[in-house]
Amino acid sequence: QVHLVESGGGLVQAGGSLRLSCAASTSILSAKGMGWYRQAPGKQRELVAVITSGGITNYADSVKGRFTISRDDAKSAVYLQMSSLKPEDTAVYYCHLEYIVESYWGQGTQVTVSS
Repeated sequence: QVHLVESGGGLVQAGGSLRLSCAASTSILSAKGMGWYRQAPGKQRELVAVITSGGITNYADSVKGRFTISRDDAKSAVYLQMSSLKPEDTAVYYCHLEYIVESYWGQGTQVTVSS
């Protein structure tokens, strides 16, 4: 069983920054990609950012220019640097690891942005 452990969430004022980390319990070298999703209260889980094994990134329009996803294969980790945070970024952020036939979710980390 693969485990993903997120960290770095918390409470921040609007305009501030946070860096989320996700560590996998297995190698991510063969993974198709890793990503971050978020779910706000009463809303569906949505894609925030993904990064493929080749380093190609994709972002939700709402976070482009403010968030940056990166990965460290040696550490089996993926990161989400979040800047210029807005109250609407408040959500539980989930790490996602995708292989060809399987995918895994982390337990989530709360990000709260106060106005």
